[in-house]
Amino acid sequence: MSDDLIFREVDEDLRQELLQKLWKKYAVLIVAAAVLIVTGVAGYKGWTWYQARQAANSGARFEAALQLAQQGREADALKSFEELTRSGSGGYPVLAHFAAAAAKARSGDRDGAVADYEALAAAAGDPVLRDLARVKAALVLVDTASYQSLKDRLAGVTEAANPWRNSAWEILGLAAYREGNIDAAAEAFETISADLGAPQELRQRADMMLTLIAPDRRAAAAAGSGAAQ
Repeated sequence: MSDDLIFREVDEDLRQELLQKLWKKYAVLIVAAAVLIVTGVAGYKGWTWYQARQAANSGARFEAALQLAQQGREADALKSFEELTRSGSGGYPVLAHFAAAAAKARSGDRDGAVADYEALAAAAGDPVLRDLARVKAALVLVDTASYQSLKDRLAGVTEAANPWRNSAWEILGLAAYREGNIDAAAEAFETISADLGAPQELRQRADMMLTLIAPDRRAAAAAGSGAAQ
């Protein structure tokens, strides 16, 4: 037998002896670690399954509440939406909160609707959702709030990079027109009309409003010209 073979056999015996000692010393820990790994994987799969099931359940509840609203059963729909804000899963509590605010606005509870939208804006971590809630609140108030208060409320939303900018401009344009502030109304609607990124329907409404206020603008311009003379 060669020396190399002897050394290999001795080395193998030493390794086996060492493994046996390690097993005797750490067998409980090794088994426990294996159990933790298996139960951890099983627990993660169980949790993801539970979350998916809860989200599906919340989705079904949300759809049912929407159907109640479409049937004109606003009180029942509002109750369902509010329950979903408390017990829903995934993104459905936020959607339900928006829907509840809209239901309040439709039923004439403007203060409640605005309060809900303001709460959503304050709690939203996503700036897109935050600004959507601000726009929705301003829309509820467009018939009653002053142009300046709405302008303050929508500060920043009218910036070029904001996805809700044109909706904000439309609200400001309507409020300005209601107050007889033709220059501010024209500025708002012209901004929408010139924005190629604005939805076509919104641009059409802006063009319609510009046509509507055109006589007032001409009259104001003529009055200003006459005063200057």
